[in-house]
Amino acid sequence: MTDTPFRSGYVAIIGRPNVGKSTLINRILGQKLCITSRRPQTTRHRILGIKTTEAGQFIYVDTPGMHSDNKRAMNRYMNRAAASSIEDVDVILFVIEGLKWTEEDSRVLKRLQQDARAPVILVPNKVDKLQDKAELLPQIEQLAKQYDFAAVIPVSARKGMNTDQLETEIAKLMPAGDMIFAEDQLTDRSSRFLAAEIVREKLFRYLGQELPYSITVEVEQFDEEENMFRIGAVVYVERNGQKSIVIGKKGEQLKLIGKDARLEMEQLFGQKVFLQIWVKVREGWSDNERMLKNLGYNDDL
Repeated sequence: MTDTPFRSGYVAIIGRPNVGKSTLINRILGQKLCITSRRPQTTRHRILGIKTTEAGQFIYVDTPGMHSDNKRAMNRYMNRAAASSIEDVDVILFVIEGLKWTEEDSRVLKRLQQDARAPVILVPNKVDKLQDKAELLPQIEQLAKQYDFAAVIPVSARKGMNTDQLETEIAKLMPAGDMIFAEDQLTDRSSRFLAAEIVREKLFRYLGQELPYSITVEVEQFDEEENMFRIGAVVYVERNGQKSIVIGKKGEQLKLIGKDARLEMEQLFGQKVFLQIWVKVREGWSDNERMLKNLGYNDDL
């Protein structure tokens, strides 16, 4: 018998776009939950990733990156989703990129100074790219003058460097409590939502710099038949020229995207998947609050 209490609570992962927040949560969970891309602002929704061990249940909140562009409704939505995650959590991970500090990092730090109530761990990420880890010390010392961090844990989310130490530090700060979700539950999101995110990730990966940010995916059909899922997804863009980019010459681009997405869905769901993808133009959707709501961009605020 052990006297160590079972611990449970929420861990918000915040930072500017493209510092590796989604890669970090996938590494901690030991399973791909959040989509990743080299392009910034890949994450648009607040997603819970749940890790249950004998010692506790830790609920990680992956958030969109906080950024300065607040002109479009989509950008305002992502900033609200990220900012609201600072409140009512038990631990906050402030993820930065080792040796790279931007004005958007300063904005996140200012938000922490104003609103954070939970202990904050500073997490310099991508340290595998540094030849000498001691180069981090001046930056860490400077930041420590601006905020009283509970701990500083440099990591490489991509390679798994120091992530075990980070989890140990999180557990120390987590309050005692009962299990919040079922022991075998990985996320609060539905399979339909995860299918849409997989398609969106493949769009990012295949289209690269050609991909317009004003693109989203909605799963209109998600039926479970005998030993198979039948999934129908719609890719929404804002202009006909964007539609042509997604489809590609003779539809070859969309076929590759669909094939890759289907294979990943089969791996995730453990069953065969029949996937169909259509591309439709919906002008101005990313700057229309009502359209955003209809496309599911209000469900976590």
